Amino acid sequence: MENDRKIAVLIDADNVSDKYIKYIFDEISNHGTPTYKRIYGDWTTPQLASWKKVLLNYSITPIQQYSYTTGKNSTDSALIIDAMDILYSDNVDGFCIVSSDSDFTRLAARLREAGMYVIGMGEKKTPTPFISACEKFKYLEVLAAPTASPTPSDTKTEEPKPAQDGMASVSELIETIKVIVTETSDDDGWAFLGEVGKRLNKRYPDFDTRNYGHAKLTPLISSLKEFEIQSRKSSRPHITLKYIRNK
Repeated sequence: MENDRKIAVLIDADNVSDKYIKYIFDEISNHGTPTYKRIYGDWTTPQLASWKKVLLNYSITPIQQYSYTTGKNSTDSALIIDAMDILYSDNVDGFCIVSSDSDFTRLAARLREAGMYVIGMGEKKTPTPFISACEKFKYLEVLAAPTASPTPSDTKTEEPKPAQDGMASVSELIETIKVIVTETSDDDGWAFLGEVGKRLNKRYPDFDTRNYGHAKLTPLISSLKEFEIQSRKSSRPHITLKYIRNK
């Protein structure tokens, strides 16, 4: 089961603000259970003072890493070494690397080569190579943005928000969905929406409906005029399946 995954959470304190910590762990709970919770930085510097209360509240273990040389980031090396130690311990099913630094690109790729589930989290300034190396990538600004409760109008009239830098544009998203629908549809052109969402996540590691102002996939698709959606009853009571077709 997806939520049974044991996930090692490794945070680069030099590249992440403590204001995001609640949203980081809320999101991780959607993917599994955090087991290792470690954060890396030089805790003798005043820049990281705001983290100290947060570490106690969330039971995160701080790993001290002195800056031996100006301009060299020893924090990255400590995080990478720990990640490999945890990998070889065979105690986890996945990793969450929280940073906006491209230096972790090779680490994410290596963990995935070992069969690990890898989630990345960082700000929108995160370089594309690191995003692409992760199985899923979440933007911290999007996680922290207030989410309005879905309303009937949300599924019909609300336009998707323009994509931010680093995300697929709305027009690019539409073209990709059209291709996926064509690839997975039946003879009448209908494709199962759940499968479309799964393939979108594989093609865009940073795909998240919240990036476009919608809490779920169905309202997002409904806001795109190029598609029609059909609801079908399933064999289980009260369970409705959604299908999508290109117009």
